[in-house]
Amino acid sequence: MEDQRVQWRLLTVNTAPERATRLIGRMVEVLKDQYDIEHVGNCENIDEVLLKVTKYRPNVIFCASMWTPEQANTVFTTAKSVVPDIKTHAVPTGLQVQRGPDAVVEYLVEEVPKLLG
Repeated sequence: MEDQRVQWRLLTVNTAPERATRLIGRMVEVLKDQYDIEHVGNCENIDEVLLKVTKYRPNVIFCASMWTPEQANTVFTTAKSVVPDIKTHAVPTGLQVQRGPDAVVEYLVEEVPKLLG
């Protein structure tokens, strides 16, 4: 019998949607043998979170490194009001600026298995 993997529907919160799509695509490629992850959309600002979580019903949401911990908490609280068991993760504030996109991809490849199990 074929292994039934969880279908992960990922929503990102990133003011640079093209970069989010590119970096998540790289992460998905590296992890494709372990996880079935679909990047269902991106919120360019915190005000879009409620609408897009309601629309896409993701089961995982990531905040990019431009958000402060307080802003990420607001995003996650909003997301959980719609999908209570959504998995959440915030990329450390400033990682993209300090170390660049490759560091973000490396970080996510290391952290996502801990999050998704």
